[in-house]
Amino acid sequence: MYPPLRTAAAHAWRLLVVAAAVYGVFALLGRFHELGVAVFLGLVVTALLRPLVDLLARPLPRALAVAVSLLAGIVLVLGVLALVGDAVAGERRVLVREFVTGVDRIERWLEGPPFRLDPHALTDLQARIGQFLASHRSTLISTAISGAGRLVEVVTVFALALFSSVFFLHSGDRQWAWFCGQLPEGVRPRTALAGRTAWRTFTGYTHGIVLVAATNAVLVGLALFLLGVPLALPLALLEFFAAFVPLIGSPIALAVAAVVALAAKGVVAAVVVVALIVLIGQLEGHVLHPLVMSWAVRLHPVVVAFSVIGGAIAAGVLGAIVAVPLVSVVWAVLQTPRDRAEGGAGRAPGRR
Repeated sequence: MYPPLRTAAAHAWRLLVVAAAVYGVFALLGRFHELGVAVFLGLVVTALLRPLVDLLARPLPRALAVAVSLLAGIVLVLGVLALVGDAVAGERRVLVREFVTGVDRIERWLEGPPFRLDPHALTDLQARIGQFLASHRSTLISTAISGAGRLVEVVTVFALALFSSVFFLHSGDRQWAWFCGQLPEGVRPRTALAGRTAWRTFTGYTHGIVLVAATNAVLVGLALFLLGVPLALPLALLEFFAAFVPLIGSPIALAVAAVVALAAKGVVAAVVVVALIVLIGQLEGHVLHPLVMSWAVRLHPVVVAFSVIGGAIAAGVLGAIVAVPLVSVVWAVLQTPRDRAEGGAGRAPGRR
């Protein structure tokens, strides 16, 4: 067999294994998505708080260190949400007034060149929207009621995630050692190595994406504040959460900010926000990801794009968020035996 063909075959079967593993995980997530979300969030909380817990566990008992870290994290999240709610409440009247003016401004802009839309078309559109809402009022009410049921599911998932993270933080090492101990003796070393590699990769990705999201949110919030766009803080928080979906999350969040800027401050502010979309995309792709993600497995942008789209098709927004860390973990685990055989492992794997 020709060496290029042998190399292609070797890479092909590895990609097939990764694709099969990703599809299997997404299939399970789609069937048991509440449990999948809870475990994923628990692992994210563990990855973020583990350094703090390890630091506090030196002078304090481990259980107390876990309790203090989780309490600090909950206080931080609630404080941010309270700050955002206060900002929305404080700017509500101003925002409503500016939006009414902004909608009129947008209508006049669309009626002028180069669009030259018929003014009656916009009036008819508003009337049709009102008629649609009036005729589908019962459907909207039932959707709101079902949304209340979904709220109960969300609270349950977050409670289960918090419950799981407590045990992951307190005795994750012992839980993994117990799991490895249940396996046949011949596969225990490889399984333990794969677990350490997977956790190191997942932790690196989690820390990296949080830093990238925080940097994007600070840049967006500062730019919107300087432009005088209302709701700068909530829009910055939206950018923070949207950055967890690589490639497509940040542009969508910034598009929302551009619409708000257009309605509130006019075309110039909207153009500046659109330019910010391009700038942050270049900064994220060429500076932040290469620097911040250096300790995690770096995937080619094409692989990231297909992973996000495939995850979204298989499991919606959850799949888009989970896809990249999942592919990174699977790829790192598959690469570990080859790295060890070639002597390229370098330093010993981190603590699990």
